[in-house]
Amino acid sequence: MFTGIIRELGIVAQVGRAQGLVRVTIAAPTLASRLQLLDSVAVNGVCLSVVSVRHQGVIFEIIRETQRLTTLGTLRRGDQVHLEPSLTLSDRLNGHLLFGHVDGLGIVVKRRRLAGELILEIRVPAGFRTFVVPKGPVAIDGVSLTVGAALTRSTFTIHLIPETLRQTLLPMRRVGDRVNIELDYFAKLAHQFLLQRPPSTQPEQFNQ
Repeated sequence: MFTGIIRELGIVAQVGRAQGLVRVTIAAPTLASRLQLLDSVAVNGVCLSVVSVRHQGVIFEIIRETQRLTTLGTLRRGDQVHLEPSLTLSDRLNGHLLFGHVDGLGIVVKRRRLAGELILEIRVPAGFRTFVVPKGPVAIDGVSLTVGAALTRSTFTIHLIPETLRQTLLPMRRVGDRVNIELDYFAKLAHQFLLQRPPSTQPEQFNQ
C-alpha cells in the first residue's frame, strides 16, 4: 500500500527483455539500502516486487499484463522514474491510499502555465470518468493529486503546485505523453456495491 508521495527519483540503469519479461535495474541510492527481496515498490505508480538488490541498484521484473496496462514496458536506459516504497504500519498517511494497481493509461492533451502552477489536461478511457470527480483524488504516475474543476466527458485537469514541480517528473510530461492512472479505490468499491444491489422494492401496502 502507498500514499502517492514520491520518495526518490530513480534512474533506469539497465533494461533486458527475454521470454516476455522486461527486467529493469533502477539506480536508487537512497532507497536501495532499505529494500530487500520481495519488498513492494511503486515505480511510476506501479506496484512491483524487488527481485534483487545490488549495491545501489534495485532489480524488478515486469510481466506482459503490466506492460500492457502501464508505461513500464517502454522504459529505456537513462529514463527517470518515481519511486515510493510500501507503507509500514507506523508511517504517516500524507497523500491518499493507493495500491499500485494501475487502472490504465491516460494521455496528456494540454498543458498550461498559470501564476506559478502547471495545469495538465489528461484524456482517459470513457469508463474512467465515472470515478473522477472535482476535488477527488487521483494518482498520475504514482503521484497523489487532486482533480481540478474543469472536466469533460473524456478529460480532467490536475494543477501542479511548485513543490510538486520540483519533486516529481510531471513537469516533463508533454502533450501526447502517456501516463499511468490509478483511480480512487473507494469510488470503485462504492460503484461496484451499487451495481450489485438488488432492485429496490415497493413497500408493502396494508389495508386500512
